[in-house]
Amino acid sequence: MQYAKLGRTGCEVSRLCLGTMNFGAATGEEESFRIMDRALELGINFFDSANTYQDGECERIIGRWMAQGNGRRDKVVLATKVYHPTGEWPNRNQGLSAYKIRKEVEESLQRLQTDHIDLYQMHCVVRETGWYELWGAFEDIVSAGKAIYIGSSNFAGWDIAWAQHFAEKRNFLGIVSEQHCYNLLHRIPELEILPCCKTLGVGVISYGPLSGGVLSGHVFNPPKGARTDSDWARDRADKLRTQLEAFSEFCRERGQTESSVAIAWILQNEAITSPIVGPRTLEQLEDCVAALDIGLDKDDMQRLDEIFPNPAPYY
Repeated sequence: MQYAKLGRTGCEVSRLCLGTMNFGAATGEEESFRIMDRALELGINFFDSANTYQDGECERIIGRWMAQGNGRRDKVVLATKVYHPTGEWPNRNQGLSAYKIRKEVEESLQRLQTDHIDLYQMHCVVRETGWYELWGAFEDIVSAGKAIYIGSSNFAGWDIAWAQHFAEKRNFLGIVSEQHCYNLLHRIPELEILPCCKTLGVGVISYGPLSGGVLSGHVFNPPKGARTDSDWARDRADKLRTQLEAFSEFCRERGQTESSVAIAWILQNEAITSPIVGPRTLEQLEDCVAALDIGLDKDDMQRLDEIFPNPAPYY
């Protein structure tokens, strides 16, 4: 396994992050346990979740897995998020406030059966809440040992810069990572997010590496239960048929799967810390890990640029 520093911190995380969004939904608890056990065997030490995945059941599954012991918790850099609604009453709805953050972190800790979260992330930006309030809340959580690092997700570049400005005024580390959608079909982050994060020393944890399965190679003949087994995926694939067929041909010529090549392409970008892979099965995890052994040379990258044009040619 390859490792990288999490942004400008000294914390080392695996170049692949295990996304757990399927746990408790498409993936049952037994298979989830198998995936997490295998991830550790492969050297993946970076797990990502959120407080609202399956109404908290995803975090509970991770908590029950870690409670088995054998050093599981100590081996994992554990990330989760806060922002989305967890109830109907005011201050439990969508958004961020010191009130909500302090309550939600306690509930995540309880579900995860741990005393701290390694990376506590804002799932989305809330511009109407001031950074004095937000950083005050996160500083308290860090000081209390309930979280080590703070991250963001789905922020614009100027949101990250603005947040860091206020963090520096408070002598606080601020945001160490940004979680953002990035893949061959969604290259807009190359315009602003990736340069911003690289300049500010913020790690990028990219999600959606297969664009909802559209880049998996199974979109025209999806297995039952897959995300691509839907009218939405079929409609999108039809619109992208020419590109996807060219991509599949490129992968066949190399003797590699579409999934592994799509992830390998992301890993080529030096602004990326770790792509998040969200396997539904153990077999899918193995396919994703194969990306680490794929080398894409200049000609390969140029060919992929031709198939999936770059919207930011000057980056």
